[in-house]
Amino acid sequence: MGIYKKYVLPGLIDWACRSETSKEQREKLIPLATGQVLEIGIGSGNTLLLYDGAKVKHLTALDPMVELWERRRTDLSELEFEVNYIRGVAEHIPAEDNTFDTVVSTYTLCSVGQVESALKEMHRVIKPGGKLVFAEHGKAPDQGLERKQNFINPVWKRIGGGCNLNRDIPLLMEHNGFKLDGLNEGYLDGWRPTSYNFWGWASKV
Repeated sequence: MGIYKKYVLPGLIDWACRSETSKEQREKLIPLATGQVLEIGIGSGNTLLLYDGAKVKHLTALDPMVELWERRRTDLSELEFEVNYIRGVAEHIPAEDNTFDTVVSTYTLCSVGQVESALKEMHRVIKPGGKLVFAEHGKAPDQGLERKQNFINPVWKRIGGGCNLNRDIPLLMEHNGFKLDGLNEGYLDGWRPTSYNFWGWASKV
């Protein structure tokens, strides 16, 4: 692992994930998680204090960058539920079929290498009747901005830890076994190419 990926990139990701816009989106969505929960791309644990301890039994925290998890500011012993961190990727979730009541993904699907494989894995591990709670940025409906996203994406992906600006998140979810029961979308504050957001929840079909 190069110096940039080991020392610089984790700091940039952590900084981006602490933005006010990201925080506001997570505050709306994380409390929807119930039961046995899997969070994809937990990062430095910015979501931990947002979970409703009365509704969550256990949280499995999955992320490939242990350097981010080590930046965690939350004391796990102060939480009302147990947390188990696993270093791993969304394309290969180390869990049995139908394990989780809720899978949470916030600003993660943009940077997953094989996003369709990751969504298939999320679908596999969610229990029947369970849900995927998500907040993601992606492809803008405005053609001018979409062209800008497409132009910037190759360079942005290299410096942003694999982050893609132009993924059609709802379409990807629907093509991989999810029904979008609570989809919201629109422009939020922030850098224009990342400002078009999708958020809500989806059920396993």
